[in-house]
Amino acid sequence: MEYITASGERIPKIGLGTWQLTGDQCRTVVREALEVGYRHIDTAQMYHNEAAIGDAITESDVDRDELFLTTKLKPGNLDAESVYRSTDESCSRLDTGYLDLLLIHWPEDWIPTRPSLSETLSAMNDLYDEGKIRNIGVSNFGVDRLHSARSYSNAPILTNQVQYHPYWDQTAMIEYCQIHDLMVTAYSPFGTGLALDDPVLEAIGTNYDKSGPQVVLRWLTQQENLITIPKTTSKAHLKANLDVFDISLTDAQMERIHRPSKLRTVKGKIRSLVSR
Repeated sequence: MEYITASGERIPKIGLGTWQLTGDQCRTVVREALEVGYRHIDTAQMYHNEAAIGDAITESDVDRDELFLTTKLKPGNLDAESVYRSTDESCSRLDTGYLDLLLIHWPEDWIPTRPSLSETLSAMNDLYDEGKIRNIGVSNFGVDRLHSARSYSNAPILTNQVQYHPYWDQTAMIEYCQIHDLMVTAYSPFGTGLALDDPVLEAIGTNYDKSGPQVVLRWLTQQENLITIPKTTSKAHLKANLDVFDISLTDAQMERIHRPSKLRTVKGKIRSLVSR
């Protein structure tokens, strides 16, 4: 496993995403992920799986201080009182006394009552000062809103968690974060399945005896200040996702992999919805 250091934290470059994993399946996948070497688990209040993840961690042999545990505030929990209450509830469900990272899941303009960003971050800063959360971050923010968040928070903003894969362009966001020494966390790294049968990725992978998805994960983790949180339910794929750090892609390969296309991204999302 490779790590990056941001805001004094040493964070695995590959973590486990848990969106759409619930119940026994979630508990099994998280337990297996911990067995094969994952030390970063990402969840959210909206995922309704924090209790299952807490059970998996309790059942594992991994000490809590070895883990980097992330959750996200539900969109309806952005007023100060709800930040305090829901964070306590998340910690209870996850069976932990603290969170390594608490994110604002979506910008406040998605919320009918629209609590201010400054109110949410002020409450998160209180929890940071108390040691309830060790880091503060955001998710799905654009550059302007991320800049505002940094101005409202006394505690450093550790990361912006955004969709990022070979078919989705995040150049402006990544450049901003690199300039200001922020971490980018890439979710949906396989483009909702588009990377699973991409001939360009497969061709590059043959040079290293790697699959197309493994090439994507190496492409992401070779970028400065960037980590990713792929999701899988297969133990074999859990192992394969970590088996990418023994290769180094060339500059030409890195450029070849990145082919932004909003049309392909939309097609991938439709295919994902149809297959459910």
